[in-house]
Amino acid sequence: MRTLKFLLQKEFLQIRRDPAIFRILFIMPMIQLLILPLAADYEIKNINLGVVDHDRSQYSIKMVNKIIASGYFRLTDFSNSYKNALHAIEQDKADLVLEIPAQFERDLVTKNEATVFIAIDAINGVKAGLGGAYIQGILQDYNQEVRDQWMQTPRMYPQPTIEVRYSDWYNPHMNYRYFMVPGILVMLVTMIGSSFASNNIVREKEMGTIEQINVSPIKKMDFIIGKLVPFWVLALTVLTIGLVIARLVYGIVPVGHYLTIYIFAGIYLLAILGLGLLLSTYAQTQQQSMLVSFFITMIFNLLSGLYTPIESMPGWAQTITRFNPVSYFIDVMRMVVLKGSGLSDIRPHILAMLGFAVFFNGWAVMNYKKRSA
Repeated sequence: MRTLKFLLQKEFLQIRRDPAIFRILFIMPMIQLLILPLAADYEIKNINLGVVDHDRSQYSIKMVNKIIASGYFRLTDFSNSYKNALHAIEQDKADLVLEIPAQFERDLVTKNEATVFIAIDAINGVKAGLGGAYIQGILQDYNQEVRDQWMQTPRMYPQPTIEVRYSDWYNPHMNYRYFMVPGILVMLVTMIGSSFASNNIVREKEMGTIEQINVSPIKKMDFIIGKLVPFWVLALTVLTIGLVIARLVYGIVPVGHYLTIYIFAGIYLLAILGLGLLLSTYAQTQQQSMLVSFFITMIFNLLSGLYTPIESMPGWAQTITRFNPVSYFIDVMRMVVLKGSGLSDIRPHILAMLGFAVFFNGWAVMNYKKRSA
């Protein structure tokens, strides 16, 4: 126990003497947490719209105005022919072209139906899909307005209508930041914890102090704990700063209890730091450990459900996410922040994370080989 105390003192002194660590630990996550949620917006706006109106009637003008007034589209091209409008797409001046036929108003009045053509730039599949869905929804609303305007409801036999009432649970204002900020905070804590832990032991190798530790009476378990605890404390500090920023800047107050977040975060960091220490026992240089840590962390983040729902992934990718600690923490953060989940609700996540922590740290202890002089 006394040996462990001296190891912890050594690690904290070493961290305090390196000002770059504090800049990376505290300043970088704060800047990222302020910028990333503003950039990672699921809602697509300012879709460039090109219009080819062969009819130029009252109905076609009203329809175009309704599309522009929605706030999702901005009119960037008004062409006389479809060929010119397609050229605007080729020059990236338009993302979507709406072509209105010459007899649009006449067909709508006489035949009760009319056809419009929509051409979409599908290079960006997400933007194309959402843009097409937006404009189809607007056109359906406009169609219903026209039908209501023309329809003469009989007095004796009123037309039946279906009224839909709905409720948005857990995020009633549909604010994407409530969904993204907790996940981004998990990503930042993961990157910091794994990168620093992966450089910990290998730095002792490069400095040559590992040989002194190898011939000392320090137990392997004490050595791993001494390397893990300081960055465990610092990572929890970063988490605290992130939660303060989330509350002050974005107004995010968890529906659940902060204690639930910290209990799970403490177990989660044991697993992530254990993984970093495990990589450090294998690496011979800090460059090796940083590259491998970056590679693994990137895969964890991409398969965590932060940007893409896990349910939308292929079957093999969903299987991999079960062995991804980051996906568990992001799920827990969203459950606690949005739904108010407690410890009983996240029990499976806690058990899984305890398994990760025991596995990674146990492997790190076994893989660290002490050699006598």
